[in-house]
Amino acid sequence: MSERLADNIKRKLAELAEQSRQIDQQLLDPDILSDHQKVRQLTIRKAALRTLVEQYEDYCESVRQIGELRELLEPEVQSSTAGAADPDLRELARAELPELEQRVSALVESIQHELVTADDRSIGAVILEIRAGIGGDEAALWAGDLLNMYRLYAGERNWAWEDMAVSAGDAGGVRQAIVNVRGEGVWAELGYEAGTHQVKRVPTTETQGRIHTSTATVAVLPEPENVEVELDPNDVREMVTTAQGPGGQNVNKVATAVHLIHESSGIEVRMQETKSQHRNREKAWQLLKARLYEQQKAAADAERAEARASMIGTGGRAEKIRTYRWKDNLVVDHRLSESFNLQEVMAGRLQSLIHALVKQDVSNRLAAI
Repeated sequence: MSERLADNIKRKLAELAEQSRQIDQQLLDPDILSDHQKVRQLTIRKAALRTLVEQYEDYCESVRQIGELRELLEPEVQSSTAGAADPDLRELARAELPELEQRVSALVESIQHELVTADDRSIGAVILEIRAGIGGDEAALWAGDLLNMYRLYAGERNWAWEDMAVSAGDAGGVRQAIVNVRGEGVWAELGYEAGTHQVKRVPTTETQGRIHTSTATVAVLPEPENVEVELDPNDVREMVTTAQGPGGQNVNKVATAVHLIHESSGIEVRMQETKSQHRNREKAWQLLKARLYEQQKAAADAERAEARASMIGTGGRAEKIRTYRWKDNLVVDHRLSESFNLQEVMAGRLQSLIHALVKQDVSNRLAAI
């Protein structure tokens, strides 16, 4: 008999199917339909569940049909008057049974894959942080190249892209960039990008043709809904100042920059990207919630999942995950021990690389179930 789903997995799937039905009901509520942000969140969650729920329903129906065919083929049924009178029906059952068992086996494999990635796919917004690392001006240029690579990939995936705070490098590129990216599957895919990205190439400022090694770090923070973050506004100290430029000089005379300090965690956020104090405050709180969520999630993961090796969501910035070798036109992902075409990757065509990371991660998660 083909492999069947474990009871704990079936219970989880039944819960997700019920969630999907509840979302359908919510999307008929006029009050919710008038809230575009809520509709977007529910639609992303519904899309993340759709395939899984449909496959689970298919699995249940296929298992039911297998039960009926096996009952038809039981010896006592075959010896009965009705069974003996219809040998063609039994022959049809014998022919259909292997196909259904093969279908159930394929559904089990697909459902397990969908199940371990469903929560990731339900998060439809992330905050992407890119910082220049070792390498001086070349590191800032490299951080700028990475920023452009992700912008192009977001365009390929039809994700919404919003610059929150971008600090330019002295010779070009960026010293730091904070971006909000929204769309279906954004965390499930970009979550693998957290870590140190190393480049080996001849900088434009190099006159001797020597290859330099520079780095940039990438952090990917899943942006939570308000209800997911334990944040007491009374625990946050807010200061409004004038925007600061390089060297600390004031770049305008109006107090529009917003500086938030979360007292209990020590997390600080400063936002001065726009000339609107209201907009800067909104962005600052958005970033603070994402950073606090990352901290709370990391603490929870450490308590319950020390033995579970998951490459996604760790935000480990010290770990070198990838090397971009200009001379060889190769990108080497060290987690996969595989190489990819550098021109394709830098043009934002990351699909094959990310697909390989997803496949590896799903295999690791299933092994840990």
